Amino acid sequence: MISLKKNTCRVLVVAMMTLSFQSARAGLIGTEQAGAEGAASAQRSMVMSVLDRAETAAQLQAQGIDPAMARERVAGMTDQEVRQIAGDMQTAPAGAGLNAGGWLAVIVIAGLVWYFAFRK
Repeated sequence: MISLKKNTCRVLVVAMMTLSFQSARAGLIGTEQAGAEGAASAQRSMVMSVLDRAETAAQLQAQGIDPAMARERVAGMTDQEVRQIAGDMQTAPAGAGLNAGGWLAVIVIAGLVWYFAFRK
């Protein structure tokens, strides 16, 4: 029994010494790199969600662009290109200005402010 244990230990020691083990190389990454990867994926998903909207697909088709091809092109963009597009989308104006109802509301509010503030 003891000789079996000795022989097993010898075989295991020889096996550990002769077999090559791949060593893991763990390194520290900076917070900028870790944050940039998460931000890039979030921005890419934001751009893709805009492309998935029905009104966006309709506008693309009206201009002769296939929405599926637009999604493929966004998937193939670099992180820098996606970051630029996402920034443009976030800083672009959200509406096309005031319509007739908006102007009417501004005039009514201005009239009420004038009436209550300057009335004697």
